Amino acid sequence: MTERTTGAMQQVGIPSSPHSAGPRGAPGLVLLYSEEFEKLPGAWPFSQSRIVIGREDSADLCLPVAAVSRTHAEIIWDESRWLVRDMGSRNGTLLDGHPITQAVLERGAELRIGDGVYKFLDYDVSDYCDYLIDGSVLGQGRLVAKSDLVGGHVMDLIAAELERIAPTNLSVMLLGESGTGKEVAARELHRSSGRKGAFHAVNCAAIPATLLESELFGYKRGAFSGADRDKPGLIRLADQGTLLLDEIGDMSLEAQAKLLRVLQSREVYPLGATAPERVDIRVVCATHRDLQRLIQLEKFREDLYARINEYQLKLPPLRDRKEDIFQLTREFLRRHGRPELKLTFGFVLGLVNYDWPYNVRELEGCIKRCIALTDDLTVEESLLPEPIKELMAEYGRPIARSDQSAQNSSLDIIRTVRSSGPTDAELRALLEKHRGNVAAVGRDLGKARMQVHRWMERFGIDVDEYR
Repeated sequence: MTERTTGAMQQVGIPSSPHSAGPRGAPGLVLLYSEEFEKLPGAWPFSQSRIVIGREDSADLCLPVAAVSRTHAEIIWDESRWLVRDMGSRNGTLLDGHPITQAVLERGAELRIGDGVYKFLDYDVSDYCDYLIDGSVLGQGRLVAKSDLVGGHVMDLIAAELERIAPTNLSVMLLGESGTGKEVAARELHRSSGRKGAFHAVNCAAIPATLLESELFGYKRGAFSGADRDKPGLIRLADQGTLLLDEIGDMSLEAQAKLLRVLQSREVYPLGATAPERVDIRVVCATHRDLQRLIQLEKFREDLYARINEYQLKLPPLRDRKEDIFQLTREFLRRHGRPELKLTFGFVLGLVNYDWPYNVRELEGCIKRCIALTDDLTVEESLLPEPIKELMAEYGRPIARSDQSAQNSSLDIIRTVRSSGPTDAELRALLEKHRGNVAAVGRDLGKARMQVHRWMERFGIDVDEYR
């Protein structure tokens, strides 16, 4: 690997203020994409209260890449918040895809400076420095040498956590939105566990409740009409191995009661059986639903929750780890037989600017589609899916609140948002009004949709409840 011209642990400035470092680590910028990424580290921690960004060597943060002005922008600490200001740059400074002269930086905000896109984090940026967007790692290397979890710092931590708990008998709860890779994580857990049996997975939401029990517990010949032979259930097939119960929040209460009995006794009763069968399984459960809320609604058993939730691990949505998008894209090109394809800047910019509501699964589908449609060795932005093209049509334009929003009952909410941000109830009211359309909520508020996502995460709001 060629040595980077900018040190991987380069800190911007000198230590001078308690808010720039402290117990949670330094704030700073994480690289999401630049065509010249090989010249750049994975991140830049801040260690002072004012950071000038530019192409000149004298800049606190020197970016020797295309389209960066000699003195481009500055980031400053101002009365308990971070601000970004454009300094009259030739190509402007964009925040969350829209031009700004000055704006507040919140955790996860995306800055476009020249031909590079960066994410602002308010702590622990140093942890990202050695992880480059092509998947290579400097310094000590990865925490886990072999893992099917593709990504940088965040996914390396998750892989290390899975490796640490794999040899135990703890039941594991994997949380995360659809498409975040919960089954991949479960398989990784099984691979590292050393268990002799097989890995089996069942999607509790995809199988009708009337059939789920027979799929899990199996049945004996003659147990019901059409049962002309014995069938071992998935629990029996996973003996000495691992069973993933995906979307367990959709399991019926009756099946929950039987599953609890299996986990307590380590015995399974197939339908029509007169005696139990011993099993040794490691259970991993996955869900994107709020099981605590289902317990309150008496739709999920509290005692089962306690049994399956001995260890909990949450997989982040792709919008929170966009620094992995370039690496994931190249991995999908390789996996589907076209590693030689080149990606244009406009194409990758579209990928990075999109929020991926269906996460890694959606990104893989996008790349498979592009492979099928391309007639060249280059993947152009014209091959982006329509939702991304529509989003990019607004890229680089100032945010404008819709005229309609000024005439309806959400005007008071808009005033509140512009002064201090929405309350939980106010944000839920707008999501209800727009049926979960985050972009429409953002237009009403005169805010980028990424900001709306950050507010939803702050209040623990699941957008699927409004769609």
